[in-house]
Amino acid sequence: MKAIIQRVTAAKVTVGEELISSIGKGLCVLVGISNEDNTNDVEWLAKKLLNIRLFEDATGKRWSQSVLDQQLEILCISQFTLYNRMKGNKPDFSRAMQGPEAQSLYGVLLQRLGSQYRPDRVKNGRFGAMMQVHIQNDGPVTIELESPPQTQQELDKLKRADEHRAKGKKVEKNDN
Repeated sequence: MKAIIQRVTAAKVTVGEELISSIGKGLCVLVGISNEDNTNDVEWLAKKLLNIRLFEDATGKRWSQSVLDQQLEILCISQFTLYNRMKGNKPDFSRAMQGPEAQSLYGVLLQRLGSQYRPDRVKNGRFGAMMQVHIQNDGPVTIELESPPQTQQELDKLKRADEHRAKGKKVEKNDN
């Protein structure tokens, strides 16, 4: 699973003249799904998207806070063209997962983001539609991620790190 992450001050998706989704400050994420992706890739990508530190803290320290830390929004847009290879001058998309299977796995990603964060902060384009994506890049900051092959041990490690981080936030809130 591949993601192109852009830190934005605002982003929106339209189809024709219809506004599909919009966000303020946060992340606009183009998501590509390959033929080989599965729910382990979804789990890995969801955790990375929520925890990647692309934002400044209150003191101005760069690269120190995540979407979770600042309670920002995420706009996800499916984009099969991320899994392309060139055949001469023509792109070939045979590495991209097709139709219903890709839509299902993309839906699992959206659900996972919502369940690990806040569903009202996770927005979506329209799967399979010819969309216009309007972004106001912040920085500009653009990061590319691709899920590595995952073992259950690696996924468990990510889960423990999240639990540890959550406990630290509870202690911090109780101290205030």
